[in-house]
Amino acid sequence: MRFEARELTSYAQPIESNMLVAGETYFSVQYMDSDLLIPTIETLVFVGRNLNPRETNLLYFQDVECYLEGIKYGSSSYNDTGFQTCPEDGTKHIFEYERALDEFMKCSLRRRSAKD
Repeated sequence: MRFEARELTSYAQPIESNMLVAGETYFSVQYMDSDLLIPTIETLVFVGRNLNPRETNLLYFQDVECYLEGIKYGSSSYNDTGFQTCPEDGTKHIFEYERALDEFMKCSLRRRSAKD
């Protein structure tokens, strides 16, 4: 099995908040260390903006497990568990699938270099 070659940028390419689509799946990629060698990934579904009347510039995400269980924001089965919010300008860790994959490939290269 062979995966196609691709050119990687030296910088992250998170999705811009204005490009998020409700119901679509995204990936939170963050690093546990300053050398960017220990990544974490969380699969999230974007559920909308400003879901409470007094909010402005607030994005809502739901973890994929909760979403697949059919729990909807504000429904009778809703509780805060499985939901998270961030400001519109706080999405530097949210990626579409291919860009998240790029982050893991760059991490793999960094890890390889760290061993040399």
